[in-house]
Amino acid sequence: MSNPEPTPEAGRPVVLRGGTVLTMDDSCTVLPSADVLVVDDRIAAVGPDLEVPEGTQEVDASGGIVMPGMIDTHRHMWQTAMRGYGADWTLTQYFVWYYLEHGRKFRPQDIAAGNRLAAIESLDAGVTTTVDWSHNLHTVEHADAALDALRSVPGRFVLAYGNIQAAPWEWTADPAVRSFLERLRDERDDRMGVQIAFDVTGDPAFPERAAFEVARELGLPVTTHAGVWGATNDTGIQQMHDGGFMTPETTYVHASTLTRDSYQRIAATGGSISVATESECSAGQGHAPTEQVLQYGIPVSLSVDTSVWWSGDMFSAMRSTLNADRMSEHLTAHLEGETITHLRLRAKDVVQWATRGGAHTIGRDADLGSLEPGKKADVVLVKNDASPVSFPLLNPLGHVAFQAQRGDVHTVLVDGRVVKHAGKLVGIDLAPVRAEIEDTIEYLRGECGEEVWQAGMFPEMPEAEAAILDNPYQYSDFVDESKRAGGEERVLGR
Repeated sequence: MSNPEPTPEAGRPVVLRGGTVLTMDDSCTVLPSADVLVVDDRIAAVGPDLEVPEGTQEVDASGGIVMPGMIDTHRHMWQTAMRGYGADWTLTQYFVWYYLEHGRKFRPQDIAAGNRLAAIESLDAGVTTTVDWSHNLHTVEHADAALDALRSVPGRFVLAYGNIQAAPWEWTADPAVRSFLERLRDERDDRMGVQIAFDVTGDPAFPERAAFEVARELGLPVTTHAGVWGATNDTGIQQMHDGGFMTPETTYVHASTLTRDSYQRIAATGGSISVATESECSAGQGHAPTEQVLQYGIPVSLSVDTSVWWSGDMFSAMRSTLNADRMSEHLTAHLEGETITHLRLRAKDVVQWATRGGAHTIGRDADLGSLEPGKKADVVLVKNDASPVSFPLLNPLGHVAFQAQRGDVHTVLVDGRVVKHAGKLVGIDLAPVRAEIEDTIEYLRGECGEEVWQAGMFPEMPEAEAAILDNPYQYSDFVDESKRAGGEERVLGR
């Protein structure tokens, strides 16, 4: 970044001047050479040559793109302490490492370390709201640590409380957990939301019913990994539907290996699908259900899942989603001897999913997800004058989806507060964060032992066909044979 202007001071109005503004309003209006005025925690005005109050601080947005803060609706933030460790994992290896063998080793301070680093990483990449799919809270002390870490970072978060080490019908019945959830719900802090996170195995007894009933009683949304090959599938969706637990507030993460009936149930009950395409393509949950969300009109948001494998920025999520959908569309046509001449999924769509879609998923349509007067001032300026990739700026939606990256995030505002400016985080010291991450890695490595640690990071190719993990959940012995049947219809959701 060249010749950065001084960082705007807290408490004074800020105007981003002369940028290409992606409002992401109902018409997806793009305003060339326009301004965005922020007063207190709100967007006060959007348009060209705005008159601003005396004392307003100016950020030069010329040559850049001003857009709403991006929203990630599913990230296992506690795993960020192990960034890149599982680069060569399959989903089975992920399940074995965290669910079956080593997840219990994480102390409260290890959960906090991962959360804090992930929260800072989100802001750095222009992700102003992140859903912390926190499914290793095996004590309330772990939950307190997760929450405190998120609150130490000036972003916007939703804590989705989960515990893969115990049955959801057990931990949701724990009075201490209930007290924690009630306290977080009743604080009504618009910078910290709360959900309940658990999966449905498809056991005919439907033991997860009790957890849904707790969520209903507490008035909290449920977020669940649905349609994950080898773990969750149509039976669970039918059980949720028959029990009346599919609501507009429900988030279905991945939803990759469902059939027509399940997608229709999700569409009819108004829930949202969180697509994590890098994860789905790499780990093996199934193909990202972009065709299905378009076909059935299901609300959709994007997520990055976990940095134990992939990038933690939404530019990668948008890019991989476009690429996966287009590859699928082309390949399907080629197998039929045809050629695609016009693409169904456009750059505008994935930018909407990364902003407005995320706002809808977390129930914040009214105040997040677009740059409109009266909405919360969660704003991102994408600008990098030192980069040859920053010009020419011809198609701003395409530029965000295919050209931009985290290093191009110039300025970030959350709730009207500047948290990144001129390419640098504001008021965040990475040294203590690095120290606590190093402590966590040293501890985990010591607990595992060097041989186990190295074997986990570099899984060997099996000499014979490896066994398939039939059920990653320690709290249930149920194995759903339908998860491994159904052929093309199940894989493609047709």
